[in-house]
Amino acid sequence: MASIESIKNNLIDRILATKNEKLLQAISTIFESTQTDDILSLSSEQIEMLLMSEKDIENGNIISESELNDSGAKWLN
Repeated sequence: MASIESIKNNLIDRILATKNEKLLQAISTIFESTQTDDILSLSSEQIEMLLMSEKDIENGNIISESELNDSGAKWLN
């Protein structure tokens, strides 16, 4: 059985390659009809963490990915 990532990539490739407008409309309709199934419910703790993250970004309390990797490597050594 194909992994979900493999299925997604296959579908993306086929969607990008097609010029069939009716097919694309049908795919769009499928996504719209199932959209409510994909809504995530977040716990109060998760919402609080997201709000804290937004405040950190607003206040400039961020580091680049490379800085994070460097600090992680130093911490592990």
